[in-house]
Amino acid sequence: MKKSIAKLADGRELIYYDADDSAVREDVPDPRPLERVESNPEIRLDEATGDHVTIASHRQARTHRPPADECPLCPSGGGRQTEIPAADYEVVVFENRFPSLAGGAGRCEVVCFTPRHDTGFADLTPERARLVLDAWTDRTDRLSALPGTEQVYVFENRGAEIGVTLSHPHGQIYALPFTAPRTAKMTAAAARHRAATGRNLFEDLLARARAAAGRVVSAGEHWTAFVPYAARWPYEVHLYPHRRVADLTGLTEAERAEFPGVYLDLLRRFDRLFGTAAPTPYVSAWHQAPLRGGDELALHLELFTVRRAADKLKHPAGTESGMEAFMNDVAPETAARRLREAR
Repeated sequence: MKKSIAKLADGRELIYYDADDSAVREDVPDPRPLERVESNPEIRLDEATGDHVTIASHRQARTHRPPADECPLCPSGGGRQTEIPAADYEVVVFENRFPSLAGGAGRCEVVCFTPRHDTGFADLTPERARLVLDAWTDRTDRLSALPGTEQVYVFENRGAEIGVTLSHPHGQIYALPFTAPRTAKMTAAAARHRAATGRNLFEDLLARARAAAGRVVSAGEHWTAFVPYAARWPYEVHLYPHRRVADLTGLTEAERAEFPGVYLDLLRRFDRLFGTAAPTPYVSAWHQAPLRGGDELALHLELFTVRRAADKLKHPAGTESGMEAFMNDVAPETAARRLREAR
């Protein structure tokens, strides 16, 4: 993998990732008369729950669902300048122009998977998906080293139903200056499990899923995808490496090599699930251990959709949004069976 680092007109960092180590990428300047957006997000503590809440009012002005010919994530060309100065790219990462976290209290980056606007991650080749994995890993390593980082969160939102404001295939990476609330809950649960059994919670969850074949969607030599026993979303799949590691930097070459095939197959199953022409909206979230106090946590990916039927969405309404009490319309075993059948 070849990394080429550049700067955008307002000083933000941009990094090109090329699969070929010998790739020569010219430093194409960003000619836009661009001034840095004034962003002063504030992290507040909800004393009633112990959760951190980020107030980022400047994001009200961010770009919202522009037409394809005005997409800021496409390569520059045809007399139009975008966030990517080059006329082409493989994978590119850059600092978000409208970050939720900034100013020494975290960092937000955008990851563009492909220069093609009308595709999705599921359309990538295994080679390109591997390059994305390598970029995620590199950024996890780099962002973990930033002062104040407590956890690195890698994720992709896909589809207007999820709230995506840019339709170009992309994900994000956050260097969080706090441990995410869901991670804190997992940490506490893992500590209780260790105290009660002497074993690791996540190793046991994987073992139980693999033993209960009815919830397994697919499995390889190094990875297993399964629907959790208490799934919160109608179609929710967790993807675990068989060997417990804290984060993406801990994966072996064999685990990295197998991941693209397993993950692409999973995404394509999601797209075939409802038999519709429209791609399935989803959230894909990597759970990585925080830098401190995360010894019991295991790297895994959680993939879920808010669609519960071809013409119905699962809205996190009264119980979910109001009380954080999820009520699922689809039995996990049924969801796993339907995903296995979505070949």
